[in-house]
Order: sequence, then C-alpha cells, then structure tokens
Amino acid sequence: MGDRREDGHSSGVRAGLDKRPADVAAMFDRVARRYDLTNTVLSGGRDAAWRRATREALGARAGDVVLDVAAGTAVSTVELAAGGVTAVACDFSLGMLRAGAARPVPKVAGDAMALPLADESVDGVVISFGLRNVADPDAALREFRRVTRPGGTLVICEFSSPTWTPFRTVYTEYLMKALPRIARAVSSNPEAYVYLAESIRAWPDQPALAARVQDAGWTDVAWQNLTGGVVALHRARRP
Repeated sequence: MGDRREDGHSSGVRAGLDKRPADVAAMFDRVARRYDLTNTVLSGGRDAAWRRATREALGARAGDVVLDVAAGTAVSTVELAAGGVTAVACDFSLGMLRAGAARPVPKVAGDAMALPLADESVDGVVISFGLRNVADPDAALREFRRVTRPGGTLVICEFSSPTWTPFRTVYTEYLMKALPRIARAVSSNPEAYVYLAESIRAWPDQPALAARVQDAGWTDVAWQNLTGGVVALHRARRP
C-alpha cells in the first residue's frame, strides 16, 4: 500500500513525483522491513478488507493464472491465490520480494511497463496501490492488456478521491500532516511516506482513471468505492 532506496547520487530516501523507476524501487527496498505493519497502522486496519474486496472483484476461479503486479511482500498475492487460483507476485523491488520470501506463492522480478510474460498468458492482472508509482501508468495499462488473455480481467486497487466533500477535506489534512507523523513511529523509512501523501493527492479521481483504463484498450470499465472513496477498485475486461 505504501511507497518504496536511496538513489545512487543523493542522500534522499524518497522518490519524487517524476517517479524515476530506480528511485522508486530503491525507496521501496528501504521500507520493506516494516512495510506490512506500517500499512496496517496507516490504513486503520482496513488493508485486509481491501485485499478481500480486490480478490472478489477479480472473480478468478480455480485453475486461473493471475499476475499480481507491484505485489511487494506478496501479502496481496496470497489473498488472490485462495480457492485454487495460481497467483504470481511481480515487483521491481528485490527488497520487497525478499521480505516476502516465506510466502508460498511464485515470485518474479519485473517492471509494470515491461512485464516478463508472454502475450495473452494470464487470465487476469491485479495491481494494488502500485499503478500510482509507475513512471508511465498508461504504458503499464497497455502492458497489462498485452499479457492478458481475451476475456480476462484487470483490477486496480488504488487510493482515490473520497466522495463526501467534508470528509475529503479531513482526509487531505490527514495525508499531509498525520500520515508522515505516524510513519515516523512505525516505518523503517518514514520519509517515503511523505512521497506517499504527495502521490495520492496528485492521482486522478475515479472517472479520470476509468477513462485512462478505457483509452488503454480495456472495455466494460467500472469502479467501486471502498471506505467512502479513500480507495477505489477499478475493474475492466480485455476484449
């Protein structure tokens, strides 16, 4: 859910909104050690419910093969693998994959914009709290389409725009003030969570993201708000 080095030419430990892949990957390496705990605390314990809702939106059946992009420590991949589904964790942060090494799902290092999979090789693609960190989200959406079989499903679980205006104001204040303070108490790289807050604020709202998914060649695009729109699930089909 959160965000991931220290780049080779500076002392910073957070990426910028230009989202250079090396900086983002290294930042995630730095937060890997306490990543799962930090996510649970920052989400108020809602992260498990969001993972369940993502699996339900995907609707994979026994025997299906699904790719979990930006899987991090593979907590989300284990959820997707329920019921006989083969779920593969993919992430470009080796530190995150190492942190989840004990989780019993296949893992592969890979970039969302250049997946190490053949064309039309999976029944579905999921990306949870990761598309926001990709340097070119539109290129990633096209890449997800490339590896998905016709009729397959894409599910994006991502922070979004709360639907109730007074709550949206409170939420923005939480993001920019409280979230970094909480991260300092529990995260192994609290500065990364300043980037987290900034990247959420800069992310498109539900209709805007739906339009980008459709422009990338997906059909039947729809979304479901979770926790009042703090998170949204976008679902689409590969024609």
